[in-house]
Amino acid sequence: MSDEELLIKLESTTLDATRHQLEALQSILKRNSGVRYLQRHFQRYNAPIDVANFRRALPLSSYEDYFDDINRLADGPLDHDHDHRDDQPLLSVDPLVCFFYSSGTSSMKPKLIPYYDSSLSKAASHLAHQGSVAIHRRLFPPRPSANKVLWFIYADNVTITKGGFKVMAASSYPFHSSSRTNLSQLTVSASPREVILGSNVEHQMYCHLLCGLRNSDFIDGIRAPYAIGLIKVFYLLESKWEQLCDDLENGFPSFEISDAAMKSSVTEVLGGPQLELSKRFRSIFQEENWGGIVNKLWPNVRYVRCVTTGSMEQYYPKLKHYAEGVPLIGGDYFASECCVGINLDIMQPPETTRFVMLPTAAYFEFLPYDPNKIDAISEETVDFSGVEVGKMYEVVVTTFRGFYRYRLGDIVRVVGFYNSSPQVEFVMRAPKALSDIITERDLMSAIESFKLVLRYEMAIEITEFASFLDLNLSPKRLKVFVEVRKECMFKQEKLQESVVVLRRICSDIEYNLGGLYKVQRDRGEAGSLWVTVIKPGSFETLSQVAIENGAPASQYKPPKIIRNHEIVHILERSALVTVCSDFVE
Repeated sequence: MSDEELLIKLESTTLDATRHQLEALQSILKRNSGVRYLQRHFQRYNAPIDVANFRRALPLSSYEDYFDDINRLADGPLDHDHDHRDDQPLLSVDPLVCFFYSSGTSSMKPKLIPYYDSSLSKAASHLAHQGSVAIHRRLFPPRPSANKVLWFIYADNVTITKGGFKVMAASSYPFHSSSRTNLSQLTVSASPREVILGSNVEHQMYCHLLCGLRNSDFIDGIRAPYAIGLIKVFYLLESKWEQLCDDLENGFPSFEISDAAMKSSVTEVLGGPQLELSKRFRSIFQEENWGGIVNKLWPNVRYVRCVTTGSMEQYYPKLKHYAEGVPLIGGDYFASECCVGINLDIMQPPETTRFVMLPTAAYFEFLPYDPNKIDAISEETVDFSGVEVGKMYEVVVTTFRGFYRYRLGDIVRVVGFYNSSPQVEFVMRAPKALSDIITERDLMSAIESFKLVLRYEMAIEITEFASFLDLNLSPKRLKVFVEVRKECMFKQEKLQESVVVLRRICSDIEYNLGGLYKVQRDRGEAGSLWVTVIKPGSFETLSQVAIENGAPASQYKPPKIIRNHEIVHILERSALVTVCSDFVE
């Protein structure tokens, strides 16, 4: 299918979105109505299970509802001894191919998402993914002179379940498959396959950079799944540029690179000592001006692309600084469970990015969400035709691959319609517990304000942050961790001075933490806020631990709302200073 045909098909699906939604659900029910997960609920319901009765018969679900079934699938062949229905498939009648790791990182271990060989799902995701490529190509037609992409992607170590199924990141799947479509992604990458398949993320990132510098005149675009991935790249570039220049001059990568296959393949890309390139880059780096560094190093680059919405929005200003003059374009709304929405205007900044919901990708419902009542539970959803512009909803999906009325955990705001399909903006991850007193969005807004004050008062840059609600204290207390770029202001000789300033401006965070937090503070149900400044690199340590526990490097997103005590202990061990909002001199 040509790009034009793909775009016409995308357009046509949004013209009669409600009909396509009903057809999607009918297809799913026709295919999978006999699976055990559905039969547990349908057998108690006397009426025929059609579209009209679907929502009445089936309750909303979350990952915990699938946990036992997914573990049984991962462990191997089903045991037929306990239940006469054990020969029924658990979640889908299609063959199980592998598992994807979720990208969520609020706990130490990621979820397992089953990936089935579903022809219906393949057709839906093909339209979404190839439609996205067509939109990109329309804006940036291929050029023979600069046809490489500096793509910071890591295929991760593939693990094997007890039942022999592979587990990997969804973004890694193309690189572990031999289909022509997947191999075509490798042909445009500036880095060889051995770098993508490496086992040490920092070494891979370094080698990606080295290959990108060697091919500097041929780089058309720079890509990563998420904005945090590119922020790490530029931080590495700032700290390792001298070594990179040395490696170009020598014609082989640093002795630190331990993976022999990766080292050999990069040496081949370098093609011997590159004295002129090394000299050129040294003169650029020695200026120590990182604004617009993208265009200085890669003169023919036309775009930088990654997801910058949701929790990634905090990195957008810094990325814009590095990319100054080069368009910073956004991604689509794709989850591990299914495709959700497509970004028809990828040139928009994150604050105005809107996604068109894809009516053929899954069956979608919308659970109304009120940020001032996150302790209220609602089970009544609306469909495409029932959403209201301006209102927020949690996205609920019924997929072609074994999830039914599944709460995706994403809060979106409906901002309009594209033809008859809702247009949404991603707001944040949904609160997970009734005890939550702030949202991810509340925290991000509060920290944005705090960043400005801290930069003005102490010339300190905050690079990362997260919060933890300690329910073991009475009253419960919110703890906020902020990582700083440099710790010089917290050395012993300046510590007292810094503490005084921090105590004075600590209330700035509390003031911006949202209505629900304020109500609970005023009632005395929540104690004073604790703000802990932690050492540079603390969140990187967190990411390394998460990756060791199976989190995919390509999809890793630092947590904003922490619910795991182990994560808190790691951050507390890196504390430089802790102050309390109620401290009185």
